[in-house]
Amino acid sequence: MGRFSGIASFSTLCCALSWGALAAEPGPPRNPFLANSEYPIAHTGSSQVDSTSIPGPASPSHKLTPKEIETVTTGPGHLGNLVTSPYADGRRVIWTNSQHDIVKMDYANLKVLAVLRLDENPAFTDSDGDDIATKLKAGTAQDKIKYGASIIRKMLPTDLASAYTLLDRDNNYYVGNSRGITAYSDATAGDPASPIEKKRAWTLPDDVPGTVVGINMTYDGWIVLATDDGFIVTLSRDFTQYKSVALPHNDEAAAYNAKMLEQHRGGYNWIRNSIAVDDKGGIYVAANNWMEKIVWNGHDLSVDPKSGAWAEAYPNSTGTGTGATPVLMGFGKDERMVVITDGDRLMRVTVFWRDAIPSGWKAPEGALSGRVAGMLPVTMGDPNRLALQSEQAVVVAGYGMVVVNNEPASMPPGLPPAAKGLFISLLGDDPAYTPHGIEKLSWDPVKHRLTEAWTNTEITSPNCVPYASLGSNRVYTVGVGADGTWQLEAVTLDMGKTAGVYPLGGARFNTMFSGIYVDAKGRIVYGGMFGAVRLTPVGKSL
Repeated sequence: MGRFSGIASFSTLCCALSWGALAAEPGPPRNPFLANSEYPIAHTGSSQVDSTSIPGPASPSHKLTPKEIETVTTGPGHLGNLVTSPYADGRRVIWTNSQHDIVKMDYANLKVLAVLRLDENPAFTDSDGDDIATKLKAGTAQDKIKYGASIIRKMLPTDLASAYTLLDRDNNYYVGNSRGITAYSDATAGDPASPIEKKRAWTLPDDVPGTVVGINMTYDGWIVLATDDGFIVTLSRDFTQYKSVALPHNDEAAAYNAKMLEQHRGGYNWIRNSIAVDDKGGIYVAANNWMEKIVWNGHDLSVDPKSGAWAEAYPNSTGTGTGATPVLMGFGKDERMVVITDGDRLMRVTVFWRDAIPSGWKAPEGALSGRVAGMLPVTMGDPNRLALQSEQAVVVAGYGMVVVNNEPASMPPGLPPAAKGLFISLLGDDPAYTPHGIEKLSWDPVKHRLTEAWTNTEITSPNCVPYASLGSNRVYTVGVGADGTWQLEAVTLDMGKTAGVYPLGGARFNTMFSGIYVDAKGRIVYGGMFGAVRLTPVGKSL
């Protein structure tokens, strides 16, 4: 997820080297037009790496006390919690949205500062959350499945586009919608506690077909949008100018999207994930069957290979393409690559050269393109595994790539594949369904090869987008304990050893396809099922 790929269809909507060497690798450059914070856009920054150099929690395993947990009830579907640049007085604000409202929270204490309602639905309350949590645990397995299926669409964004948001350096909050984008900001400029005001809206022109499915920003300050019909758009932040280009092979898109709808697999679009952007004008998008680079020169978009653009095939035996947003790897003077998981039943982590293919390069066996630098199947330690797909973006930290298992441990017979998301979301805390496994692969820049680094099958991550901290040598996710309790989990980035398990509680702590991140103070933040969650594990082992 990309991060939230296939939300509408229940699918969801993402090291061989030593620790010392890994830590020394340069990270992605900060985009100067995004908010100056640790989380101005989904997946951390324009490169979409889901990692940071800031140390995260490293205390021993223990059940978190109320003092270590902060929550705020804003309602279901508030998946992102983006942080602004500092205001003149040093304060920051967290912006979040759902299909029903736009919310600002005080970064210091999570107090709700302002709410802009988008419809007439009543505000969500703690009582509403308690009622949902109780019903998800009541009755037989069939009762829980029936209830979960009846409410899952109410728990997630109706527009995949609205799950992708960004904050610019002027504290404007941009929210996608099916046919465009809207900008919100403070009603009183410079006042973080002022009401929220809709500043402007923009609609895709008729010559740009499709639904918005991703958002990012170029390093010269243009908003980038992708549509599921295979168009890329750059839009000025004041919404007065735009450029667009059709991707190669986009003539496949309309028929493919129609077929998926006919099969009741809405959300499995020709493009169904967000996009990555580099500091050299490269825009990276994964379409069904194709990994593509588009080039932005500050004035125009190009898909011409002469400009450095390319479109390369990847394996796709499922016919539904990758579930991952492209992620950039290799920065500064390092080898520059882009990473996805492919669309085969047993997915592979697949690494493409971003720029010129090295002279004499020989792609690995099974690659459909000479641009492939490496590809390896994700088995979660089981050499006999035949199928595994993840709906999360690959986490990139240095030259390490981390993926999680999103396949339910089991599903009742007779259900369609599109129901899978129910068993890793609302019912993901039932040990009968909870998927297990997190795996890391590494790129060796000396030997120029991709290798398996480690697998940890103790860790569970039913629907969370994990996050890595180079500063604390940890990968964090939210999983489920043997007793069905949601818990923060940490594994060592270099060795994959379980480094911390922190029980949290019931349904409120379900990530529901939200990404987690480490904020500037080393705390874990994510959008829980009923609102924001912030964790500061500092206590001692029980």
